[in-house]
Amino acid sequence: MHDIWNPWHGCKKCSEGCQNCYMYYLDSLRDKDGSVIYRTKAGFKYPLSKYRDGTYKVKSGEMIRICMTSDFFLEEADPWRDEAWDIIKQRPDVKFFLLTKRPERVANHLPWNWGDGWENVMFNVTCENQRRADERIPILLDLPFKHKGIMCAPYIGPVSIREYLPSGQIEQVLCDGENYGGARPCHYEWVKSLRDECVEYNVTFVFCGTGRRFVKDGKLYKLEGSIQTEQAYKSGLSYQGKSIDFKLTDTWGYPIAADDLYVPYFGERCQSCGMRMTCNGCSRCGKCL
Repeated sequence: MHDIWNPWHGCKKCSEGCQNCYMYYLDSLRDKDGSVIYRTKAGFKYPLSKYRDGTYKVKSGEMIRICMTSDFFLEEADPWRDEAWDIIKQRPDVKFFLLTKRPERVANHLPWNWGDGWENVMFNVTCENQRRADERIPILLDLPFKHKGIMCAPYIGPVSIREYLPSGQIEQVLCDGENYGGARPCHYEWVKSLRDECVEYNVTFVFCGTGRRFVKDGKLYKLEGSIQTEQAYKSGLSYQGKSIDFKLTDTWGYPIAADDLYVPYFGERCQSCGMRMTCNGCSRCGKCL
């Protein structure tokens, strides 16, 4: 996918949300061990890669999700992280989405020139259940980031974040069910309750997908593939709250005009996808035609 940057691959399970890790599952299909952590070769410098004409493959204004097959703050990645931070620093015109289950490690692993945060980085913590929400969100709120969010995925238990929203620091909440082997059910009532809290504080809420097993009105639905995101969209639960203002600049520090920023393209099938609100757009690969 054109919106994902995996500078390293592999991870260690650390909480309930890791139980049925999709990366472990997909690696097992290739006879690989997901717990083996290694630096990627071709993909490490992806945000800096260019076409032959010298233009960047990742355009100004794009949102790049980091370490979707690992954790950016994994201890085993300590030797490589400074170089990754440097790459992020070199692209102040690109938005970077950071997600971790290890916020307790963040404060000691920020770059020396971090200050009170970089405008192009959005930091998120995983809150798969209430226990992890109460453990991780207070740390999130204490850390120096310009943009902060929460991701309830896999959403395996009801979560209330009302006590954390008055701070105004949380700009976005993403929610998705669980997939692949042993997927645990996600309940409509959990999603609706979380959404209502976000609406109360005008925080953007994105219901990305139902997961493979979704419970509504006491009935269990087994959903596969794109039907999950379609049903999430049709639920009408996603909510566009206060806009997130990323102050992107060129390498000289000058603001980039809105007309010069990347505009996502959404194909016909994208129109009813639950992930559209947070997606970088269709890559026009032709696979869904």
